[in-house]
Amino acid sequence: MATSGNPSPGPSLDLTEEHKMIQMAARDFAQKELAPIAAEFDESGEFPIDTITKMGAMGLMGIEVPEEYGGAGMDTLSYVLALEQICKVDAAHGTVMSVNNSLYCYAINRFGTEEQKKTFLVPVASGESVGAYSLTEPMSGSDAGTMRSRAVLDGDEYIINGRKSWVSSAPYAKYILLFTVTDPEKRHRGISAFLVDADKPGYSRGKTEPKLGIRASGTSEIVFENYRCPMSSRLGEEGEGFKIAMTVLDAGRIGIASQALGIAGAAYEASVEYAREREAFGQKIGQFQGISFKLADMKTKIEASRLLTYQAALAKERSKDTGDRFTLEAAMAKLFASETAMFCSHAAVQIHGGVGYSKEFPVERYFRDAKITEIYEGTSEIQRMVISRLELGLK
Repeated sequence: MATSGNPSPGPSLDLTEEHKMIQMAARDFAQKELAPIAAEFDESGEFPIDTITKMGAMGLMGIEVPEEYGGAGMDTLSYVLALEQICKVDAAHGTVMSVNNSLYCYAINRFGTEEQKKTFLVPVASGESVGAYSLTEPMSGSDAGTMRSRAVLDGDEYIINGRKSWVSSAPYAKYILLFTVTDPEKRHRGISAFLVDADKPGYSRGKTEPKLGIRASGTSEIVFENYRCPMSSRLGEEGEGFKIAMTVLDAGRIGIASQALGIAGAAYEASVEYAREREAFGQKIGQFQGISFKLADMKTKIEASRLLTYQAALAKERSKDTGDRFTLEAAMAKLFASETAMFCSHAAVQIHGGVGYSKEFPVERYFRDAKITEIYEGTSEIQRMVISRLELGLK
């Protein structure tokens, strides 16, 4: 990171030229490639594989992965800056990018063996294939200890059976990071992680979810029926799955904070433009206190979210050297940014009035897309639990 000449109490948030370059590259790509198709793919719910492939070719699908494993070899702040710009135009593309980078690639890069990195990381980080992360089940959400899927060791293979739900990118993912139970008696301590090839027998896709927002990102169930997974594809040791899942979610929550920041920014900018142009009662609506105060609150919350998100990114970057967890920073950024996205998108619809409720304007899409940021990768309620328990010193 670039630093100033004066001492400071914490890391500098100055952007390097490399940071500015990836930010601009992502912004230009989003405006040129995503803006013209975002509404169309939101309406159809079709997975935008062509533009996702282009994002892979640009290096956006494995930003923090070392170049030797197919990635761009950049830092966490670079990832946050790029993802914000993509989500500012279309959060559905951003969801695929976030899952790829912070859930799938981060997990294998951190916990995988050399062979696992070559087999499962290189094709996804390079954009050749799409990756996914599967923890949730129909009856197991925030409480992973109630998981019902099973992996039973049979010689040098695990036989996996069960149904997973709400798997982002699953309709098109080639590789899945799967969490399932290997020892039911130990609850969450009996969960293990596996790297799954979706083209092998015993794997199938269930129903695709008809979602409120991020409709083009593709979310479905996945089903395992006597799926044979070699022991060499287990990520980490048996029983370490829950620890891996929670560690990876810390990184994922920084991604969701970045996504929320992008959505909030798009809602705010649309509102400012509309408030400058729309007239009522003989003046621009931005001159009315009721509108101007909404804009002031939106701007303030966005900038606070930005600082929390960037600080979380820097904490994650430091962890590469120190090994320290960045759970608190990630949870605070995710909580505040996601609620800011919801606040700003709600205010944007209100500022636009009747046209804000129409699909002819993008703010209704921002409103629908914003809601999921308060839910997935840990609800706002879970984030408050995480933050408060850490501050109270509770396990």
